[in-house]
Amino acid sequence: MGGLTQKNVVENENNGSNMAETMLRLVPMALCVVALVIMLKDSQTNNFGSLSYSDLGTFRYLVHANGICAAYSLLSAIISALPRPTTLPRAWTFFLLDQVLTYIILAAGAASTEVVYLGYKGDTAVTWSETCGSFGGFCRKATASVSITFIVSLCYVGISLLSSYRLFSKYDAPVVGHYNNKGGVEISTY
Repeated sequence: MGGLTQKNVVENENNGSNMAETMLRLVPMALCVVALVIMLKDSQTNNFGSLSYSDLGTFRYLVHANGICAAYSLLSAIISALPRPTTLPRAWTFFLLDQVLTYIILAAGAASTEVVYLGYKGDTAVTWSETCGSFGGFCRKATASVSITFIVSLCYVGISLLSSYRLFSKYDAPVVGHYNNKGGVEISTY
């Protein structure tokens, strides 16, 4: 191997995986910003009135969720790019935050999909008429933003799998059943 020690090989592998993880964390940041900007600029005025993303609470939630996810993605990419060894608290923090952000962005996408569906199809049972016939440009932008948000959700699923793999493959599970049994009572452990 000509000068490469085992330590150098491990460091090179860690640098490569850190770079890959950093890139994987930056992709959803860029997508979140794109989805956020599309939705922020989503408004239309015509003879029937005006419609903006801020008129619908679900779309406001989508904007906030994309903003939070973009900020977290940037912060986590910076932290994962630092050449520090992964510690147990750091691994748990990434694991838990990745899980939470995955569900936040998935919920935003799912709720917004329902609103877009109602915009296109309406719901006669609750007298909600379709609005996309009158506000087609608004609906196309909303559909694009929601579609990008679902791509972000898939990225976060991948990130969550990566952080869970890193946590549970590097560190042993917590030991359950080690009790200081001084009373002489048998306690079975599972």
